[in-house]
Amino acid sequence: MKKTALITGATSGIGRATANQFAKHGINLILCGRRQERLDSIQKALSKETDVHTLNFDVRDREKTLEAIASLPKEFQNIDILINNAGNAHGLDPIQTGDLDDWDAMMDINVKGLLYVSKAVMPGMTERKSGHIINIGSSAGKEVYPKGSVYCGSKHAVLAITEGMRIDLNPFGIKVGAINPGLVETEFSEVRFKGDAAAKNVYKGFKALQAEDVADVIYFAISRPAHVNIADVLMFCTAQASSTIVKKT
Repeated sequence: MKKTALITGATSGIGRATANQFAKHGINLILCGRRQERLDSIQKALSKETDVHTLNFDVRDREKTLEAIASLPKEFQNIDILINNAGNAHGLDPIQTGDLDDWDAMMDINVKGLLYVSKAVMPGMTERKSGHIINIGSSAGKEVYPKGSVYCGSKHAVLAITEGMRIDLNPFGIKVGAINPGLVETEFSEVRFKGDAAAKNVYKGFKALQAEDVADVIYFAISRPAHVNIADVLMFCTAQASSTIVKKT
């Protein structure tokens, strides 16, 4: 029986790489994102390998999120795997000069968006007494660094929610884990730097993690035997030792 996975933030970066990886292994896909044209192009590419359904919504919008997931056709309603990947970092200001809109965006997407999507998916899993939830955290959820207080706070929250989910869903036999990458070379930094050319300098002088590297670990986690749950993973590229220590050439 083919499994079905729902992936948020599926139009780029880790989400897209995970969709590619899952499709190779014949997992049916529900791909969620804000950019319909990108969803369409990914659906077209991956439909050769598996069944794909797309949902166009912003995880910040509670009603739209719940409506979109409730609208799934019958053949996609039994979600076996949830990858809560949608997330963003905005701005690099010290807390005293931070932008309230940036703070709202990070809390709304990284924390509340994850909760809204989970709220829509978990009842089916508890009813069937099976399922696997992976929340994409960050090394920022384990270590706070200068000018990252609110982003780090949002990712610390993701880890706390993940641990709470694992406890509350334990009686239902549902696996819950977090994958926490360090520096990953995706569009993520362009958002954080708001299109500033400085975004390109973040990855200069060393080989950062690629989205595919994270997707490999996500697939490893979801493909373990039934009695094995990968509860928490912290992954860096070789050049990165911590949030602030990176060996550059």
